[in-house]
Amino acid sequence: MIWYISYTVIYFILMFAMGIYYFFKIKTYDDYLIGSWNTGFWPIVGTIISTWCGAAVFIGWMGMGFTVGLSGFFKFALPGILFSLLLIIVFASPLRRQQLYTIADLFGERFGGRAGIIPSLLSAIIYSVPTLALQIVGLASIFNITLGLETNSAIILSFLLMLGFTILGGLPATIITDALQSIIVIIGIIVLAITSLNYAGGLENILANTPAEYVSPLGPEGLSEILLYALSVGPFYVVWQSTWQRIFASKSEEVAKKAGITGFLIAGAISFLPFSIGMIARQYVPLDMHPDLIFSYVTAELIPPAIGGIVFLGLMAALMTGATSFILQGSSNLTRDLYQRLWNPDADNKQLMFVARGAVVAISVLGVIVAFFVTDIATAYQWALRLSATVLLFPFLAVMFWRGITKKGMVWSMVLSVIATIGWPFMNIPIDHTVFGFSVSIISMVIISLLTNHDKTEQVRPVYWEDLDSANKDN
Repeated sequence: MIWYISYTVIYFILMFAMGIYYFFKIKTYDDYLIGSWNTGFWPIVGTIISTWCGAAVFIGWMGMGFTVGLSGFFKFALPGILFSLLLIIVFASPLRRQQLYTIADLFGERFGGRAGIIPSLLSAIIYSVPTLALQIVGLASIFNITLGLETNSAIILSFLLMLGFTILGGLPATIITDALQSIIVIIGIIVLAITSLNYAGGLENILANTPAEYVSPLGPEGLSEILLYALSVGPFYVVWQSTWQRIFASKSEEVAKKAGITGFLIAGAISFLPFSIGMIARQYVPLDMHPDLIFSYVTAELIPPAIGGIVFLGLMAALMTGATSFILQGSSNLTRDLYQRLWNPDADNKQLMFVARGAVVAISVLGVIVAFFVTDIATAYQWALRLSATVLLFPFLAVMFWRGITKKGMVWSMVLSVIATIGWPFMNIPIDHTVFGFSVSIISMVIISLLTNHDKTEQVRPVYWEDLDSANKDN
């Protein structure tokens, strides 16, 4: 246990030293939430890798590899990577030129301040809170395994550490520490993969003793199921605000694109490993073990503490960076979209900094409440992804490309797709959940926009082609 304690103490000393440094360095609201649009290539690469490789990668995807095999990668991880690359390649330049803070900012600029309420609440409450709760529970499980802390005490400690670091350093500290932590994440998952491969007797032995459906990219369900899963997961990453924040934080369009592509390609390669480890674990782990316990079992049982501590440190780093990113995402929404746009448009820097840090506390408290009282956080997280994607994707694309979308078309599309997505389980409809939500979204948006006029608060413009000349100034 001494190894685990030593690694943990050293890690958090370094983290909070960085947080305290940035607490005194940060002077403005722009610095705190968006890094003043001035972050370089490698820090952006590192923060993308670290944010992507959170609790879902280490714990959830390893368990999925154990239960369904490699097809899990093609259902969940690969679609997310591909849609993230789509966001970077196609939309990084026009989004960066807007000098925004949040996805709701985009709707507020196009339709007027109140138009961003629904996407802001989706991002801040429906997505950020359960996702943060996952990170809290994940870090608590590490403290339980490595330090022997009781579960409730471990949850409280995790909450305090995540809140303390985020409220001190904001996005600048998060991005810098992410760049360093991404190295630990990569080393940890590679060490675990190599150890698991050797313990199971090598690749040839694994393939000989693993049922074909666990090795097949399509699994037992086939291509149609893979595509439906991809549709339910992938589109969310076009409107994932964590990636948007990295685009805005980059010091130029060129850095936003190159760093984004590099970061997600590396993250995609890393994402294949936990599914592989989970599949390999079927050779030596009791098959009735709960999937969420595979990571801790493999790490604690197969690797000596001196090395296993590094693997746990990799997960700890991934959880901390994911937590700070999701807290800051929710804080941005509450501060920028609700406080500044709706209640106090003339707020000065001091007021915005105070509200931003207050919002960090609010999101963190909601996250720990969910961690304590919601029994199935993973399902809540999946619902958050599905709801965010079905509500936001087509309105976002329309704002970017279609001059004809109206404020009423956008608002009613969001409202009706929320109702459709939440109500689907109670309807006897022979249509896939996500397909139904997307269908309601786009059909209602197009029809209502065609039947209504532009509101006087609108700026009637397709954002994608706006201010192209300003790109040269940015670079």
